[in-house]
Amino acid sequence: MLGQLLTILTVVIAIAILLMVGIFFYFLKLWVRAWMSGARVSIFNLLGMKLRRVPPALIVDARIRAVKAGLDISTDQLEAHYLAGGNVINVVQALIAADKANIPLSFQRAAAIDLAGRDVYDAVRTSVNPKVIDCPDPSRGIGMLDAVAKDGIRLLVKARVTVRANLERLVGGATEETIIARVGQGIVSAIGSSNTYKDVLENPDHISRKVLESGLDAQTAFEIVSIDIADVSVAGVSGAREIANVGALLETERAEADKKLRQAEAEGRRAMAIAAEQEMRARVQEMQAKVIEAQAEVPLAIAEAFRKGNLGVMDFYRMQNILADTAMRESLSQSGEEKKGKSQQQS
Repeated sequence: MLGQLLTILTVVIAIAILLMVGIFFYFLKLWVRAWMSGARVSIFNLLGMKLRRVPPALIVDARIRAVKAGLDISTDQLEAHYLAGGNVINVVQALIAADKANIPLSFQRAAAIDLAGRDVYDAVRTSVNPKVIDCPDPSRGIGMLDAVAKDGIRLLVKARVTVRANLERLVGGATEETIIARVGQGIVSAIGSSNTYKDVLENPDHISRKVLESGLDAQTAFEIVSIDIADVSVAGVSGAREIANVGALLETERAEADKKLRQAEAEGRRAMAIAAEQEMRARVQEMQAKVIEAQAEVPLAIAEAFRKGNLGVMDFYRMQNILADTAMRESLSQSGEEKKGKSQQQS
């Protein structure tokens, strides 16, 4: 019985030794690389990485790069970042680049930037070597910014914005699109506050300085280094069908609108005058009807006077003579006026 126990124990020990030897030789290459590079990693750490489904070669390579660059980054930090879904090599390269450029960047901040979906290595390179952004963005089919000065002249402007990555605001900061939009808004506002387009053409640096002093990089992932006006021109001077003097066009359209309004008002007054004239004619007809009605009552009144004895026959004839004399005088005056008119026409 004791012999069987010793045999089983011997077999178990032999299997354990074989497993340890197998594990040693399996990780020997990585262990030797780490040891020779000064980035010591124990066999048990490599075994733990394998059990945690972390690629040991990736962690060892990242640690070797960090150690050779003079950075002390533990394997636990690298494993934790890998398990969180981060890009270990990219973070290590960013830390190395930041250290060589004397840019303060901790592993925690670099890992946070990487996990936020930003390219931390590209951010460090942008911080070291600022990048130039075109405003407006030509990829969106907009070649020039369109702005109007106070005198109504349209200007076409193109600017170049030099930005440097701000690592402290890279997480949660606005992107390049915000920078382009803010710079475009600032340029349009600055040109709109200029008295004439000549001021902009003579001194475009004034526009860029005014925009730069507006603090457009607030709450963004970048720091604006400079804003340079690359091109500025007056719209319509190249023969294209563009309106150069927007102010004159607006004034013309306003004058045309005022003209139509005044014409409409005059037409309204004319219509009211015509209506008043028609109303007066109707009243004249009404008055004439009343006159005729009153004249029709005269014979009746005369007859009534005859019946009552208030009017005699001689009085009636005398009245008739007066009416006839009046009619004759009116006819003579009318004929005299006609002869005078004809003589004046002949003369």
